[in-house]
Amino acid sequence: MNDLKIDTVIVLDGDPFVVQTTQHVQMGRGGAILRTKLKNLISGNVLEKTFKSGDKIEAAELSRTKANFLYKEGSNFNFMDNQSFEQFVLPQDQIGEISHYVKEGSDVEILNFKEKPVTVNLPPKVELKVASAPPGVRGNTAQGNVTKPAILETGHTVQVPLFVEIGDLVRINTETGEYVERA
Repeated sequence: MNDLKIDTVIVLDGDPFVVQTTQHVQMGRGGAILRTKLKNLISGNVLEKTFKSGDKIEAAELSRTKANFLYKEGSNFNFMDNQSFEQFVLPQDQIGEISHYVKEGSDVEILNFKEKPVTVNLPPKVELKVASAPPGVRGNTAQGNVTKPAILETGHTVQVPLFVEIGDLVRINTETGEYVERA
């Protein structure tokens, strides 16, 4: 139970799950329990599960490979393995929020479970071009941190500072989805 941390991948009922949240609870006279929120890497479903101190949990054997993102077709993302040059498709619900930060031609890390691709890993920060942004209007800036919405080249909208303009390259944190800096 102590080894179950956030981002740990475990096997439950034959499917790989990633731990999203954990909460350690001490029950008065009873033993401790661990409440977790798990995301199925294949279906994308989220499950809440409670573990007791005696429960045995199997760690998932994941292999990592490099792939190139080719294009998006509907809600499917098409990739090509960098070593075998085989193409494969992952649906958007399997990739999750990371899909907002993948652009065509970029290299990504693929997590494979039982030799089958299940999800994508991106670096903590990615650089994307601003496709559309309203002009920065100087007005009530007394609060200091004034932002405006900007549409990135992937079609995702993110809040950026007023000085960011169309065509600028910005760094986005892929874990929080927030603007970090101008590249």
